[in-house]
Amino acid sequence: MKITSILLSLSLLVSMGAFASQALAAEEIKLSQTITRAGTQASYKGPAEYFTGTVRVDPLFAANDAAPYSGAYVTFEPGARSAWHIHPTGQRLLVTAGVGRTGEWGGPVEEIKAGDVIWCPPKIKHWHGASPTTAMTHIALTGTINGKNVEWLEKVSDEQYNGKPGGKHE
Repeated sequence: MKITSILLSLSLLVSMGAFASQALAAEEIKLSQTITRAGTQASYKGPAEYFTGTVRVDPLFAANDAAPYSGAYVTFEPGARSAWHIHPTGQRLLVTAGVGRTGEWGGPVEEIKAGDVIWCPPKIKHWHGASPTTAMTHIALTGTINGKNVEWLEKVSDEQYNGKPGGKHE
């Protein structure tokens, strides 16, 4: 019994030493910060296949292995909106300017405005965009899994966008 105890202690000591060596090596191989300068990434128009109206996307950063999520400013002109879509890991929206709308399948149309933060859980069918009279900009933070961050579905009808009877999200 005493020999087993000594062997276990030695094994633990060797394991801890190996772990400490790895931790020190990782500190020596520190990565540096990356600064992406404002204005260095081209804006692009939201594709008509996935958006109604005029939408501009300003990329902020792409997903990578250490941080598997991307970020972008998305600006919707009055009346513009996304198509219905889902995100495999969910999405967080930080409304930075204007007034907009969002809807979840089966739910009401909700007004959103500057300062609001929206969390859409994974695989929830939803849409978002500007109000009929005011542009809206949000920062979209979207996770990526297996190289995918969105699944685009059908367009949001005018009735669904306006939350009118017969236009329910069903």
